[in-house]
Amino acid sequence: MLYRFKSKATGDVVMLEPNGRQVLHILGKDPDGPGIILPEQMAAAIEALRAAVAAEEAEQARRREEAQARGDEPTEPLEERVPLRVRVAPFIEMLQHCQREGCEVVWGV
Repeated sequence: MLYRFKSKATGDVVMLEPNGRQVLHILGKDPDGPGIILPEQMAAAIEALRAAVAAEEAEQARRREEAQARGDEPTEPLEERVPLRVRVAPFIEMLQHCQREGCEVVWGV
């Protein structure tokens, strides 16, 4: 399944199901049905996504430091995994543009 986020001001942003669900979970939205992000909600949505990125990066740094302290390699090869920062960047750009234009973002419609 794909999540297709649409707006009148930008092209669509398409995400695979696990990534789309993660983004909607971060935003506190129901991933199982159609939804909308209104322009007045976009600043909070952008902040929530940025906070999730910062939390993921802090957790990765903590794991890396713990592994180094034990003399181990990190359990997850960080170079082979696409970080949240990269996955949400197009969506954050969409939200910023829609916020400036005053139009909503919808999915599942």
